Parts: sequence; C-alpha cells; structure tokens
Amino acid sequence: MVVVGGDAAGMSAASRARRLRKPGELEITAFERGHFSSYSACGIPYWLGGDVEGPDALIARSPQEHRERGIDLRMRTEVTELDVAGQRVRSRDLESGTEAWHGYDHLVLATGARPVRPPLEGIDARGVHGVQTLDDGQALLDGPAGSSGRRAVVIGAGYIGVEMAEALTRRGHEVTVIERAEEPMSTLDADMGALVRDAMCGMGIEVVTRTEVTALRTGPDGAVTAVVTEGKEYPADVVVLGLGVRPETSLAEAAGLPLGESGGLLTDLAMRVRGHENIWAGGDCVEVWDLVAGRSRHIALGTHANKHGQVIGANIGGGYATFPGVVGTAVSKVCDLEIARTGLLEAQAAAAGLRFVAVTAESTSRAGYYPGARPMTVKMLAERGTGRLLGVQIVGREGAGKRVDVAAVALTARMTVEQMTALDLGYAPPFSPVWDPVLVAARKAAAAVRAAGG
Repeated sequence: MVVVGGDAAGMSAASRARRLRKPGELEITAFERGHFSSYSACGIPYWLGGDVEGPDALIARSPQEHRERGIDLRMRTEVTELDVAGQRVRSRDLESGTEAWHGYDHLVLATGARPVRPPLEGIDARGVHGVQTLDDGQALLDGPAGSSGRRAVVIGAGYIGVEMAEALTRRGHEVTVIERAEEPMSTLDADMGALVRDAMCGMGIEVVTRTEVTALRTGPDGAVTAVVTEGKEYPADVVVLGLGVRPETSLAEAAGLPLGESGGLLTDLAMRVRGHENIWAGGDCVEVWDLVAGRSRHIALGTHANKHGQVIGANIGGGYATFPGVVGTAVSKVCDLEIARTGLLEAQAAAAGLRFVAVTAESTSRAGYYPGARPMTVKMLAERGTGRLLGVQIVGREGAGKRVDVAAVALTARMTVEQMTALDLGYAPPFSPVWDPVLVAARKAAAAVRAAGG
C-alpha cells in the first residue's frame, strides 16, 4: 500500500488498513512533502489568532508515532510521477534530491488541495500567503504578520478569509478584506452574509465588497506593498489569499485519471478511483456526491477527509465500507458571531432546477426571559409541492452554529419541513425557547409550501 499525502485522508487510510492487516500481510509506505503529518489545517486561523498553541497542538499524530505503528512515513518526500500501467510511483527527497521508484498493489491518492492564486501581477511576491498547511501558518508568523501594527489585506471573504481577518485583527493588525461578491461569506445567501459584514465591521475590519483585485504592488526588495483594485490601492505589509482552494490533482491528471468539473478525482462509493481497481482517493483532492443537489461537488473539509480515509482503509484492509455523500454542512465564526449552513443556497437550488420557497425566521438562543438570550436568524429553503427540506442557514451568537446539525440530519433523511415541525428536540429555558429556532423556521417554511401550492 502506497499513500501519497500524509494528512487526514492519507494517514486515516493507512492507520485503518494497518489495524485490519498485520504488518506481515500489508507493507504500508506513505509520502508527505511537508514538515508535518496528521494535523488540523482548520485550526490554523485559531493558532495565528492566539486561541491555541501551535503548531504542535494541531498535530494529531507525529511521523514517529505513525512509524511506531508500522507505517513507513517518509517526510519531506514528494511524489513526482504516477506510472499507472507499471503500478509504481516516483518519489524525490526534497532535502537530498534523491529519486526512486516504488511499486504498489494499492495506491491511495490523498494529495489535498491548493489555495487559489489568480494570475495577477505580484501574486508571487514575498508577503503574499495562502493558508493551507502548517508550513503556511509558520511562514505567516515568521513574516510581517508575526508582529503587531502591520497593514494586512485579505483577498476573499470565504471561511478562511473571514477567519484569517479575525485572527490578524486580534494580532493587532489593521485589516482590510476585499471580496468581489455582494457580501462576505458567499457560502451564504447575500441577506445572511450582510449579518456577517456587520459583525466584521464591528470588530474594526474594513470590508470592501463588489470589488475585483487587479494587481499587487511590490517594493524594490520584492515584498508586497499594496493591493490594487479597479478604483483604489490598499497599502499592505502582508496579504492573505482567502479565495478558496482547488483540488491538487496535477499528478492524477498527468496519469490520465478521471477528474470532475472542479478538477477533483472521481471515485465510486468505496472511494476507488473510477475505472481503476487498485487506486483509491480521498480528502480535498476528490469530488463528493451532493445528496441534496444530486450531483458531484468539491467540498474541502477535514470531516470528509477523515471519513474517506476510514472507508479506504477498511476496503484495503479486507472489509467493505462506503461513503454515500454529503449535504454540505459547514460552520464558522467571526468574533462571537456563529455562522452555519447546510444543504443548498437559493442560487444552488435554482441551478439544480428545483422550485422552492425561502423563509427567514428571527428567534433567540434561549427562552426570551432567561438571562443571556441572544438573537438568531434562521433561513430555510423547501421544495415547492413536496415540502422537502433543501437548505438551512443560521447566523447568531452563542448556541447558534451547532443547531445546523439538526437540519443536516433532516436533509440526510430527506425529511419535509412539515415533518420537522414535529421533531422532539431538547428544551429548557437556558438552552432554547419552547419552539427551537430551527423549528420556528420549519413551521414558517411549511406554511409557505402550503400557500405556494404545487
């Protein structure tokens, strides 16, 4: 078994296969080009913001721990070529430059994703950072971002962009976020994204929307000095790219493996690459099946990556497991504002050809009379005619974010909003109003479905 990539999907697959097969039955070799293995990339903004120690606190299992468990994990070693016909991979030691070929019976591709770097003038300047690996986080701290009082510009206001804007603000930087969409967090509908903008502005973050970055200025020393848009320049000592990620599938593409519309590898339910019995793939380099929209999508999340690895490891280890798909659940925060979504946004539902109703409900996190009750906004989409739940977005303070899990279960079970109104959810004044905010939205959505008719 040869694994390409030493983070969540790859090492979960290796560890699961090792538990199921004895060392003498299965030899496992894994290659990782970075300095760290099995780490939480999702924790990088919280490390940079000072909430957690790092990078060691973000590492679930060190390379040495993997080796002690019978996995030959080779760090700072990059796989440069796949020979599918010959069932082998070529590796290069990044320290010594030594290259070698390695044969495999089972190949696991867990090459992750790479931050989007648009082809702009100055994009590769010193001081311009993506945030994908612990090496990226360390590079940020080793540069101007490591000391306070600098001017930071974040390009893109998705999850990473918003989280990094908060982290840089907490480190004492003057932060500007530039986003080309109508509102930050384009993973929400614009009316919900506006609530996020208000919270960011309340932290002192300058939020510039409907604006395209056209270039990055650099100084004589090659370091970034400003971000240029169509109408203005924003001074910058450090620039963070929060434009999302793309599947890192250059090796797979060169080897002729099947890719989807997003560039992610296509697999079957067992996470086997389509058309190849002994090649498996998981994590941020694959596309997954969207159970709500009924199509494959690229969704880069550590939760999925770990599950993919468990499925792959079980199958290589002699068992059988599948990954049926996702409903698109994600949660984040900015300051004390919690942001969550699952299922489809309005534009996604329309693109999928679905007819729907959309409602927004205002509620509170606790019984209104109980101390600490905070406002919460829940937006819900339901299919016209059937009333099937299509999506939920939640923005609010303490207790808001994880309420999305109720909706995620309802989506997976293909429940209607009418059925949701009867859910037996926990109630006590310190935790919820008598009608939980999700159920308030479900009642409103059910009424809208009835009013809309077929």
